[in-house]
Amino acid sequence: MNRQRHATLASTAVATRLCGALLGVALVLAGCAAPKQPARQAPVVDRSPVPAPTSASGSAPAAPVAAPPGSENAGKPGYYTVRPGDTLYRIGLEQGQSWRDIAAWNGLTNPHLIEVGQVLRVVPPGATPAAATAAVTTQPVTGASVQARPLDAANTANTPSAPAATSAGAAGSRPPTASAPAPAAAPASAPTPAPAANGEAIALVWPARGPVLYHFDETRSKGVGIGGRAGDPVLAAADGRVVYAGSDLRGYGNLIILKHNNTYLTAYAHNQTLLVREDQTVRQGQKIAEMGSSDADRVKLHFEVRRQGKPIDPLSLLPSR
Repeated sequence: MNRQRHATLASTAVATRLCGALLGVALVLAGCAAPKQPARQAPVVDRSPVPAPTSASGSAPAAPVAAPPGSENAGKPGYYTVRPGDTLYRIGLEQGQSWRDIAAWNGLTNPHLIEVGQVLRVVPPGATPAAATAAVTTQPVTGASVQARPLDAANTANTPSAPAATSAGAAGSRPPTASAPAPAAAPASAPTPAPAANGEAIALVWPARGPVLYHFDETRSKGVGIGGRAGDPVLAAADGRVVYAGSDLRGYGNLIILKHNNTYLTAYAHNQTLLVREDQTVRQGQKIAEMGSSDADRVKLHFEVRRQGKPIDPLSLLPSR
């Protein structure tokens, strides 16, 4: 009986081990057959900027740009389009006009500010360009109660300022003036003026007594150079009105510009001292400045004559000597 019990227990143990082995094999097979789950990925967030809307051509639409003042007059006779580096002084010189007149004609409340591309009127309102550029008028500019003497120190100190606008522009400083200017040169001592030619009512005298240092050249020199010593008198070549007195035009130093009529201007550069103020009327042979070397390599007077704003050879209008 004991032998039968031992046999039964042995059979049961063998069966138990066999079932455990079969169960293990089944679990392994089930694990191999089960589909693998994909690895979990971190979420992706698109933080790139949203592109601006584009036009049909594919490019972003440009913001509208305001047209420069006066652009509707571009190209018309009697108007000038401002270029890079221009100043109201230089425009006045090149156009044969006073910068103050140009500012008034264009309603410039701040004449220090002009911009590239701006179109300016450079002839008086109501005047046709043909009339503005006609032959020389028969009478030079004159004024009442003209005194042929320089300003005293008090008047010189009150010289009005003028604009110096760039495409960009700030005003330049006024040149120094002498505290005790020399008395005016008597018109009688001036050289005899050259006779007017072809009916033109302009007759010039030499603005200084020194030798001619260089001559007019359309490409290199817009005038003639006259030598001398610092402080030598500089004389008005003809009756006229001072339309500029200052040092704001680069390359000219202390400069005076006289307007003689609707056609002619004369310019006197590199002075040591200026003895007249803007809008002052002067007489032919009147001392208006003292020779110097401002913005120059030596003491000299650079003298220009402009006809309708364009430089011409001064020697064609000065008397021979």
